[in-house]
Amino acid sequence: MTAIAFYNTRTRKKEPFSPIQPGHVGIYTCGPTVYGPSHIGNLRSQLSADLLKRFLLSENFEVSHVINITDVGHLVSDADEGEDKMELAARRSGETAEEIADRYTASWKEDRAAVNCLLPEQNPKATDHIQEQIQLGQSLDAGGFLYRIEDGVYFDTARFPRYAELAHLDLAGQEGAQRIAQVEGKRQPADFAIWKFAQEGVTRLQEWDSPWGRGFPGWHLECSAMSSKYLGEHFDIHTGGIDLATVHHTNEVAQSECGFGVHPWVNYWMHNEFLDFGGEKMSKSTGNVKTLSDLVEQGYDPLAFRYFFLQAHYRQQQSFNIEAMDAAAQGYKRLLTTVAALRKVSGEGDLEQQAPFEARFKAALGDDLNAPQAMAVVWDVARNAKLKEADRRDLLLGFDGVLGLGLSQAEVETEVFESEPRIDALLVQREEARSTKDFATADRIRDELAAEGIEVIDGAEGARWRRK
Repeated sequence: MTAIAFYNTRTRKKEPFSPIQPGHVGIYTCGPTVYGPSHIGNLRSQLSADLLKRFLLSENFEVSHVINITDVGHLVSDADEGEDKMELAARRSGETAEEIADRYTASWKEDRAAVNCLLPEQNPKATDHIQEQIQLGQSLDAGGFLYRIEDGVYFDTARFPRYAELAHLDLAGQEGAQRIAQVEGKRQPADFAIWKFAQEGVTRLQEWDSPWGRGFPGWHLECSAMSSKYLGEHFDIHTGGIDLATVHHTNEVAQSECGFGVHPWVNYWMHNEFLDFGGEKMSKSTGNVKTLSDLVEQGYDPLAFRYFFLQAHYRQQQSFNIEAMDAAAQGYKRLLTTVAALRKVSGEGDLEQQAPFEARFKAALGDDLNAPQAMAVVWDVARNAKLKEADRRDLLLGFDGVLGLGLSQAEVETEVFESEPRIDALLVQREEARSTKDFATADRIRDELAAEGIEVIDGAEGARWRRK
């Protein structure tokens, strides 16, 4: 078996991986808050967890993967202030919170399928697990960890000495005070809501009765309640974006270790870094979002985005721009073309010849999921003239079971494009505008051509066109 070590956010070091139950791994991944479309930055956390799952499966582990759906309790502010994001979206659209949640959950699932993510074993919704959340809250209340103020019931972080451990927080200076500002009546800035009360005279779509009064659960409570239901009160791996470590995951640890009486609650915390959009932050709340559908409309195969993701280590920030996406699309198409030809090769491969390459590939992923090193092995095999074609075929198709690039099914299609001096010249102008980041001009040219019934396809070869 491959030597496996993962970087653990809690301990700030790489640690040999050893599951609680031999041969079985429990993974919990923070899923979407379904009040709007998920963007490609959100998708990186799903791809990171999927690569982890695929690798562990390839190492003959049984994997139980749980991904939650947040459809209540996530307020506009991490300070437990403001409106619930679902309620706000419902009021703006005139729909019910359930209708909004169903639509964006379906969209999120479609995106995951498009980039070839495996289905989770459990995909629970917060609103379907209110009683489990109340029960955990009651356990915390009985242990003396909660106190009541005017707007809700809060966790007293002073009762949990290890509160700062996961994210190495500076509680004395409370550096993150802007994110977890003081709600009137809170004992410490970091204290967080377990249950929020329904405001008198305010009609909400989502509220429930509880031992503390009518209201709704805090955002953090759901993940502890649902993960413990499906994975137990002590499990192996928790994944999610690095932005969740300082507040959401820190609060999960506090309420779980106090409510369940365990330490550590989770053995390995694996956080992925952001996509970097040139310093511009994408946010559903501001409407500044680039989705997978946007990439598809620009002519990219969704799996070219998965190929793009595999070019960087999950713990490194990865720069996203059109040039990088074009390069990924070109690399993916070359790999597809290579494997499509090799799939036609007959005959058996030589396992002895394949073994060194397979060992290098597994060693790369066993070293904290080093995808770029694994991809280097892929291309070494793809270009290796010394290997028999049957060995290259078997190796690349085997690697794809872990990488999820769809190499075993995809066909390389020959697309037919057109040429006409006037339109070709407009596309040259558009490319020049894009290269100088004059996106307004580039978009205007695309829109003008679309009005003429002309479809512009951006890809690794540049911009091409055809009539719809």
